[in-house]
Amino acid sequence: MKTIGLIVNPIAGMGGSVGLKGTDGPMVLQARRMGARPVTPERAADFLAHVAHHEAIAWLAGPGPMGAMYLSGLALPFTLVTAGVRECGDDTTADDTRRIATAMVQAGADLLVFVGGDGTARDIHDAIGVQRPVVAVPAGVKVYSSAFALSPRAAAAMVEAFIAGADVTEVEVLDIDEDAFREGRLEARHYGFLLTPAVEAQLQPGKEGTRTTPDTVENKRELAAAFVEEMETGVLYLLGPGTTVQAIAEALAAEKTLLGIDALLDGQIIARDLNEQQILALLEAHPRTSIVVTPLGGNGFIFGRGNKPFTPEVIRRVGREHIVVIATEQKAHQIGVLRVDTGDAALDGQLAGYHQVLIGYGIARAMRVQAA
Repeated sequence: MKTIGLIVNPIAGMGGSVGLKGTDGPMVLQARRMGARPVTPERAADFLAHVAHHEAIAWLAGPGPMGAMYLSGLALPFTLVTAGVRECGDDTTADDTRRIATAMVQAGADLLVFVGGDGTARDIHDAIGVQRPVVAVPAGVKVYSSAFALSPRAAAAMVEAFIAGADVTEVEVLDIDEDAFREGRLEARHYGFLLTPAVEAQLQPGKEGTRTTPDTVENKRELAAAFVEEMETGVLYLLGPGTTVQAIAEALAAEKTLLGIDALLDGQIIARDLNEQQILALLEAHPRTSIVVTPLGGNGFIFGRGNKPFTPEVIRRVGREHIVVIATEQKAHQIGVLRVDTGDAALDGQLAGYHQVLIGYGIARAMRVQAA
C-alpha cells in the first residue's frame, strides 16, 4: 500500500483558450472576465480514470476542488488534508498549494500527484523540494518543465510504475517569466529539481531554446520562402507561435506576435494574438482556412503546449488536411516525433499517424504524430 497525495490547482490552464499566456496571480481574474473555463477538472478526472490499482493506494487529498471532489466523485476513500486551507471554490493561491504539499509530506505521503502547470511545479518545489517524488499531470498554459508527464494517461502509468517499485530520478523545474511571455519574449530559467518515477517514456522532454546559428536562420528563411510561394489567394492562414512560423510573416514584411496566434490573409496580418472565440468568428467568415504550426521547444508538441487557442473545436473545424507543420531540419531531427495533447482523446487519435512536415525549400519529411 502506498500513500499518495492528490493536489489540483483549480485555476491552472484557464487562460489558454482565451489567448492569455498564463493564469498566475491577477491574470486569473482577467481570464474569467474573458469567459475562460477551468481545465483541471477534466485533466484530473482523466488521470484518475486511468489509475488501475486504486486498492493499492491510500489517498490524501486537498479540500474541494484541490483534490477531494474528484476522489469523492469516484467514491474512492481518502484522508482530507486541509493544512488550514478553507474550501473556497476555485479561489486558491500558490500558498494554499505549498501548505497542503508540506502537510501531505508530514502526514506520511510516499508520492504527491499534482495537476497544474509550471507555476504549480514551482510551488511544489518550494514546499517539498526533493523530500518526496511527485507525478505532474499537465494542465497549464505552457507546461515546459521536464517534471511533467506527457498526458494525464501517462501520469497514471507513472503512478502504476511507482506502486510497482520503479526507481526515481531528478527532473527539472523550468520557470517561465509570464510578464516577458505576454510581451512576446520567451525567458526561462532553471528553478530547481523535483523527484519523479524514472519512466522516461512517459515524461515530456523539457522546453529547450532554439540554438540560433547561421544555418538555422537560413533554414527558417528557406522554409518561409517555400511557404509563401505556395500560399493561395483568399485562404486564411492561422499562424501559431514560434520563431519558425514568425519567419513567414517576416518574409512578407509583416509583423507577427511571437507567442500568439495571428491571422494572415493575402499577405497581410489581419488579426493578432487571437483567442478561441475570435478564431471561431474568423472561421465563419473564411471557410478556406489552414493552421500553420511548428513543434515548440524540444518536446515535439504541435498542439496542447503554448498554443491553447487551437482548441479541439477549432482544429476540427479546420480539419487535419489543412494543418501545415513546418520545422527546421535541426528541430525535426532533434525531436524525432510530433506530439498532440488537445485534451480530447478522440481528436488526438484522429491527428495521430504520419504528417508531412516542411523542413526546407521543396523538402518535406513524413513524421509520426503521437497522441500523448
